Amino acid sequence: MYSAFNNFSNIQKSLIVSIGAIVLFIISASISYSIFSSGKGGGGLSSGNGLVTSLPGPANALVESPNEPRTEICPLNGDLHTKAAKDSWEKRRPLAVMIENHTEARPQSGLSSADVVYEAVAEGGITRFMALFYCNLNDIQVGPVRSARTYFLDWLSEYDALYAHVGGANTPGPADALSQIIKYGVKDLNQFSIGFPTFWRDYQRLGRSVATEHTMYSTTQKLWAIGAKKGWVATDEDGVKWDKNFTSWKFKDPAPDGAGQVTKITVPFWQNQNDYNVTWNYDPSCNCYKRQNGGSDHKDLNNNQQLSAKNVVVQFERESNANDGYENNVHLLYKTTGEGKALILMDGQVIEGKWIKPTRLSRTKYVDSKGKEIAFNKGLIWIQTVPEGSQVKY
Repeated sequence: MYSAFNNFSNIQKSLIVSIGAIVLFIISASISYSIFSSGKGGGGLSSGNGLVTSLPGPANALVESPNEPRTEICPLNGDLHTKAAKDSWEKRRPLAVMIENHTEARPQSGLSSADVVYEAVAEGGITRFMALFYCNLNDIQVGPVRSARTYFLDWLSEYDALYAHVGGANTPGPADALSQIIKYGVKDLNQFSIGFPTFWRDYQRLGRSVATEHTMYSTTQKLWAIGAKKGWVATDEDGVKWDKNFTSWKFKDPAPDGAGQVTKITVPFWQNQNDYNVTWNYDPSCNCYKRQNGGSDHKDLNNNQQLSAKNVVVQFERESNANDGYENNVHLLYKTTGEGKALILMDGQVIEGKWIKPTRLSRTKYVDSKGKEIAFNKGLIWIQTVPEGSQVKY
């Protein structure tokens, strides 16, 4: 066979070698796919819907003991945790993760485990989340992770948090989030500069094919570990703790009022974008608000539980186009500083008040109609920003 090969011309030899390499690649790729598809490649991770993925998942991490008293107050949302959890969170700083809300991204992973969630339209009426993690002791799988937007940076600035995302708006102009990340000195965890295995794509997460942009994943512990390698822990190189200028909101014990309860609140973002309309249904058994998105229960893929919040804030801000020359002028701006109308959902009631944020670095304050600062119930706080004039129904 060797002598026969020598009889071929150089062009023929090159073609044979090339074809052989392609065949070997196809065979090896098929074997790898079979291994990963069967969940036998490297320790399978079971998701909330029963699917098994062999891709990287949460590492071994501590879990809060049910037998240990919860005496420690989370500074982000007032929730009570164990001493072990506090010992852990005091070694790090908050972590913000951009998670998308395209219909092909649902159900997402990790939102139910966040301390605070911000939600606003990213483009075309499609909303996006920035989930803040700090006090949860577990290693939480998060995704699909998506790109940065300028107004989320304004809310991020209140926490001096790590910021995990996949690229971002970068057209020169007022919506240039990637340039602003550098300008503001954000502690940036851009997937473009980190990659695998901190970030990975899980094409099996929903058991069906979705576009590549709906598949990026990571975990909170992996992201905190990368931040630590960069020196972004609880204190900076000068020994200044992340929360030196941080002001916690006020917190209180729940006080549900059975009289005049508002049991259903519908929050639209854009007209004729019903897939992104949100309904919060008040459940007195947990004194919490259960979320529906696009008319269906909105669940977390990690645990298959419906998303719920102890407090929901709907803040109205002026929306405008960035006019930065980007295709179809889809990049948006929100007037995140100043003040405006806000609705606070808590204890089965709707409090009509306003939000106040004098500067980008200022902590947003929420006050009632008399100017008194709102004290939130202890637990997850969900903040939705909608355009001024949105018709919230309750």
